[in-house]
Amino acid sequence: MILRGILALAALAGVAGAGLAAQGVTRETGVSNPALARQNWILKCQGCHRPDATGSAETTPAMAGVVAKFLQVPGGREYLGRVPGVATAPISDTELADLLNWTLYRFDNAHVPADFKPYTASEIGKLRKAPLRTEAPAVRAELVEKINALAEGGDT
Repeated sequence: MILRGILALAALAGVAGAGLAAQGVTRETGVSNPALARQNWILKCQGCHRPDATGSAETTPAMAGVVAKFLQVPGGREYLGRVPGVATAPISDTELADLLNWTLYRFDNAHVPADFKPYTASEIGKLRKAPLRTEAPAVRAELVEKINALAEGGDT
């Protein structure tokens, strides 16, 4: 029964993967396997962040329309690779780099900086060695303040 569910999810990821190029998620954006990245999103992330990355105000921050803004402030890039759910995800550094790049383009393409350098497996491996734990909400709050100040025309 569980195997049947996993196979169904894999099939959905493969079918939906064909439409990913139309969403701007390609090898050129640092996602070597968009279908696998989407499958990892389904299996590892959407349970908390929801299929559309809107999260829930009580427990899980929204990512839709927001996640790439972290790339615009000092420490934001590192934060995205060190948050607990990312740093401890049970997938390889290569798959995690693909997943993170996929997430940025899929859920917040409008805010991905023009000069964005996709995450690499090597970078993810280094970030995962220092995962955020209980301090993650405070780090996030500080970064959100910087993002908001930047949006208001202030310095970070």
